[in-house]
Amino acid sequence: MKFYQYTFLTLFFFITFFRASAQNINPGSEQILYSPDRSLMVRFYQKESADYKKTFFYQLSYKGKNVILESKLDLELDNHLSESAMALPVDTHQKWFENLEIKNSVRMQKDTTWTPVYGERKFIRDHYNSLVIKTVKDDNPIYEMNIEFRAYNQGVAFRFFFPENVKGTYYRIMSENTEFKFEEGTSAWKANWAQAPYNKVALENWDAEAERPLTLELKNGLFVSLLEAQMVDYSRTKFKLKEKNTIVTSMFTPVDLISPVASPWRSVMVAESAAGIAEGTDLILNLNESSKIKDQSWIKPGKIMRVMTQTTKDALENIDFAKKRNLQYVLFDWKWYGPAFSFSSDASKVAISDFDLPAIIKYGKENGIGVWLYVNQQALLMQSDSLFSIYKKWGVAGVKFGFVQSGSHRWTTWVEKAIQQAAQNQIMVNIHDDWRPTGEQRTWPNLMTAEGIRGNEEMPDATSNTVMPFTRYIAGAADYTICYFNNRIKTTHAHQLALAAIYFSPIQTLYWYDKPALYKGEPELEFWDKIPVTWDETKVLSGSPGEYVTTARRSGEEWFLGSITNNEARKVELKFDFLPKGQKFVARIYNDDNTVATATKVGIKDITVDSKSILKLDLQASGGAAIWLHKK
Repeated sequence: MKFYQYTFLTLFFFITFFRASAQNINPGSEQILYSPDRSLMVRFYQKESADYKKTFFYQLSYKGKNVILESKLDLELDNHLSESAMALPVDTHQKWFENLEIKNSVRMQKDTTWTPVYGERKFIRDHYNSLVIKTVKDDNPIYEMNIEFRAYNQGVAFRFFFPENVKGTYYRIMSENTEFKFEEGTSAWKANWAQAPYNKVALENWDAEAERPLTLELKNGLFVSLLEAQMVDYSRTKFKLKEKNTIVTSMFTPVDLISPVASPWRSVMVAESAAGIAEGTDLILNLNESSKIKDQSWIKPGKIMRVMTQTTKDALENIDFAKKRNLQYVLFDWKWYGPAFSFSSDASKVAISDFDLPAIIKYGKENGIGVWLYVNQQALLMQSDSLFSIYKKWGVAGVKFGFVQSGSHRWTTWVEKAIQQAAQNQIMVNIHDDWRPTGEQRTWPNLMTAEGIRGNEEMPDATSNTVMPFTRYIAGAADYTICYFNNRIKTTHAHQLALAAIYFSPIQTLYWYDKPALYKGEPELEFWDKIPVTWDETKVLSGSPGEYVTTARRSGEEWFLGSITNNEARKVELKFDFLPKGQKFVARIYNDDNTVATATKVGIKDITVDSKSILKLDLQASGGAAIWLHKK
């Protein structure tokens, strides 16, 4: 008898434990979404535990290969203060998602093309299949939530959307617990903050959060990048390691929202090569709203240099140099209006005695050179309601925001408002320091570029430079602050030349630490004279993060190419099969050459090429090559 009792109790315990720990897929909850070319497949479903608590999951595959294994979709909310204040039932569920029921789902297809004001290509195709899962709390019908999926050929994206609440209650999101689980053997190119160096690490033992985009290399050969898009009314979300091979989103601060409202898009870009990942910059733009600026004629991309010494004489000399070198702008950096970190400094007044800003702006206009001004966050915070209108009257073309706070919900909404205030006064914007775009430059194209990159202010080595096209630049234009003559540069001069073709920025900073007096007639600077900053077509021909990259960009009938290697010498095979068949081009090659009798050691040679040509580039350690192609 005791034996049977023991067996019964053991069996009862096993069944009870199994029921408590196991989850079953809810019938009818499973949905499959394919990309238009059917290479990507998203599987969505809801599971329910033995105690009736529900959880949402998704999986992602590419041509049958695993990308994301079973991963959770989840937000943590705490609305009890607004619920209590508005005499509404207080939600007491431990997890806000645990009693969401699926009402129905809606599918849609979209295939349109739009034209950016500037960009890496003249036309951008917005082509995706979408799936919207509509849910509602089973004990409180005022709480509805949609899970929105989009599947592009480049990748998938998802977000949480809260329709307008019929009772007007507010939403406080405490954290986001969305997971990205990968197979063992996955590694990531990780940076701990926006201007940090990148390191290739396995998905284990991370010491801090990872910046976004986060590019990963899968053991099955695929490349993946995790993106954040349309982060305009939220707090910044980085990535942290939950457990080995599982990444989870990590919000900087809670957010307080009023419906209707959506979380930012979480996107997973997938490609068969690193070059494919680097070419996927359209995805983050397509996940943002179209431009809200009706008259965009005043938004003018161009090349810019910084005036190192802020005197009227130096300003006029820099304008003359900019005109000769086919630049479009000059920048006056911080302290022109006083101590940048002081709230007592007035950014509507010049604080330097020998600095006639009205005369400088006038001289610049007469010579086709626009003026940009640096303004630190203290002055922007105090004066932005009136400052941009003052600058418009002065004739200022753009403002570089300096040392902006970033990350929290407060500073996100502040910087987005400042961009819009600048747009209302026809002022272009460049945001510096620890801030990265999430595609909002499509909506507000006066946001020309942003830092958030380990550029020449830190003087990174060549290996660091080869990582950027596969990581930071996926988020959008970056102000690397390229320079040429400074003796702290850790690369060859041909490497610096090539960066202007590899790195995209519609306001491209050249000669960052340089002065006109340093120019000694170096003939290779013809490449910077001729290169534009906005493109009709872009192709990342080859490359691997941390090793090398070769990029070709077309403007009209001319092509500009850049190829750089890491700290090691490398031979790169360059195929010209991207050229129109049957047409011949003159390729002017600017490459490192120690036999050249100049301080910069850059040689120039012309060859004739067509679509069948193959060029062997012999790149020096930390070196590169720039090529200008024009029809013969």
